[in-house]
Amino acid sequence: MMNVGDKAPEILGSNEKGDEIRLSDYRGKKVVLYFYPKDMTSGCTAEACNLRDNYADLKKAGYEIIGVSIDNEKSHQKFIEKNTLPFTLIADTDKKLVEQFGVWGEKSMYGRKYMGTFRTTFILNEEGIVERIITPKEIKTKDHAAQIL
Repeated sequence: MMNVGDKAPEILGSNEKGDEIRLSDYRGKKVVLYFYPKDMTSGCTAEACNLRDNYADLKKAGYEIIGVSIDNEKSHQKFIEKNTLPFTLIADTDKKLVEQFGVWGEKSMYGRKYMGTFRTTFILNEEGIVERIITPKEIKTKDHAAQIL
């Protein structure tokens, strides 16, 4: 589990285009690494669209946005296209990043247990150190940008 003060891994994974995303690509910028359960679901779409709608303000404040889910590149491409998302999405299909950050685990819905991603946002400073964590209970999908700012 990543905690405040921990250094994020250098290799974050591959994005929707299959390009490797490295933390050093963002050196000197604050990074909002937000983990979400699934493309095209209501809560995840609300969160992504809120970040999209406030993207200019987030950029002005020095933030780069990177979304992460275990969906594949093709799913991410559709999600980006459908919602006109201006930021990259990491396709963590091998679950390496969700496990490194400690956001993968047992969830429960309607009494059914299953493994999934806990909606969590990590704010990394200019050196890639975790500065702040917004936990699943704290995240407001429709107002997430304001929580970050």
